[in-house]
Amino acid sequence: MSGRGAEQRGDSRTGERGSFAIEAAVLVPVVLSFALMAVAAGRLQTTGAVVDAAARAGARAASLARSPEAARQDAADAVGQALAARSVKCAAEPVGEPEYGSLATSGGTLTTVTVRVSCTVPLSDLIGLDGVPGSKTVTGTFTSVLDRYRGN
Repeated sequence: MSGRGAEQRGDSRTGERGSFAIEAAVLVPVVLSFALMAVAAGRLQTTGAVVDAAARAGARAASLARSPEAARQDAADAVGQALAARSVKCAAEPVGEPEYGSLATSGGTLTTVTVRVSCTVPLSDLIGLDGVPGSKTVTGTFTSVLDRYRGN
C-alpha cells in the first residue's frame, strides 16, 4: 500500500535514482579544471614576482661592478641565484646584456644600468602536473643607478 500511495501522491524520487552520479560526473571535471586554472594563475603571479626580484638583484649587482664585463657576469650570477633560491627554472639563459643609460637630475646626470630578465617557464612546472603542454614567458626589468663609490 505504501508503494501505491507514493505513486498516487506524485512522488518521483524513484525516477531520480542515479542522477546525482551523472551530475557529479559532469560537474567534477569542470570544477577541477577551474581549480587548476586558479592554481596556475597564482603560480604565474608568484613566478612573475620572482623574476622581478631577480631583475632587481641583477641590476644592483651590475651597478656595483667596475667594468661592463664584470657587470654582465655579476648580473647573470645574481639573477641565477635569485631564480634558484625560489626554484624557478628558465628554458634559456634568463638575462641578457646590461644596458647603460643616463638620468638627468637637478644634482647632475647619473649613469644607470638596466637589467632585463626573461624566463620561459613550462606550464607543467607552474601547475605541478607533468604532461601539460605549453609555456609562458615572464619578463622583469629593473634600472639601478651606478654606484659612484664603487671604485675603478
